[in-house]
Amino acid sequence: MQETSVLTKDSQPAAIRDFDLSLDIVRVAEEAAIACYAEIGGGDEKAADQAAVDAMRTALNAIDMDGRIVIGEGERDEAPMLYIGEKVGTGKGPAIDIALDPLEGTTLAAKAMANALAVIAFAPRGGMLHAPDTYMDKLAIGPGYPQGVVDLDWSPEENVRSLAKAKGVDVSEIVACVLDRPRHDSIITSLRKAGARVHLITDGDVAGVIHTAQPETGIDIYLGQGGAPEGVLACAALKCVGGQFQGRLVFRNADEKRRAESLGLSDFDRKYMLDDLVSSDAVFIATGVTHGALLRGVQKETSARGEVFVTTESLVMISKTHTVRKLSMRRPLVKS
Repeated sequence: MQETSVLTKDSQPAAIRDFDLSLDIVRVAEEAAIACYAEIGGGDEKAADQAAVDAMRTALNAIDMDGRIVIGEGERDEAPMLYIGEKVGTGKGPAIDIALDPLEGTTLAAKAMANALAVIAFAPRGGMLHAPDTYMDKLAIGPGYPQGVVDLDWSPEENVRSLAKAKGVDVSEIVACVLDRPRHDSIITSLRKAGARVHLITDGDVAGVIHTAQPETGIDIYLGQGGAPEGVLACAALKCVGGQFQGRLVFRNADEKRRAESLGLSDFDRKYMLDDLVSSDAVFIATGVTHGALLRGVQKETSARGEVFVTTESLVMISKTHTVRKLSMRRPLVKS
């Protein structure tokens, strides 16, 4: 496996094998997914999310690394675990920044709907933007297009027409993925006015952005407003497989601007490109919680001897080598 350079605790370069650390962190995502399995369909979003958070934190702290959460469950005063700035790991080993969402799609899991994921990405220290927990206007397309073919400052209609021209198809062949929210009514109207098809999703915009880089999904472009932390996570994935992303932070009040300033952000109108959000090589990992277009969800089975086994499916994407792997895991379920 290729090696990449990261920073150790004393800020000196040290080579680590991507795959070894990736496997350790795959286990983190697996444990988070398994932990919230019992809450799938239970209707309690908070319980499902807390189960995933607790399991993910415990698993992270068992890894030999000097980890720092840069995208987490909120700020320290608002999140009891996995808050922005929290240190995780044993403190020994590579210094890395971590972006995570223990349960991407809490509503999806609580309602036993498709596409809930446990998501985590990491990069060398300083490799990912510390994005505040605010909204972000987002625009994403898959690989193979020249820069400038779409622009966050254009209307949705202008973007899909330009993308159709670059793809060499009629605009009616363009499929746009949009979160089904009232705030996106004007975007949806503009897209349909242009003749594009609209694929609405209820939650999970990390997966929505990733789908633009997966031809089998039929998704060409992602547009709309979602969480800024999820924007950084999605960019970590696009960094691995190619594609373009543009985002701009959206502030609803002065407190959100203050929180952004506390993270060192001062240009509130800045349009962020993919490399602004994830500036170094990165690894993106997702484990399915519920079955979806991206991954199969957690499954349990009982053997003839009465043993209970749990099975997961995970996606591992490494930007340095543009490697994408799907990993299946099956092990006995250990009862707590």
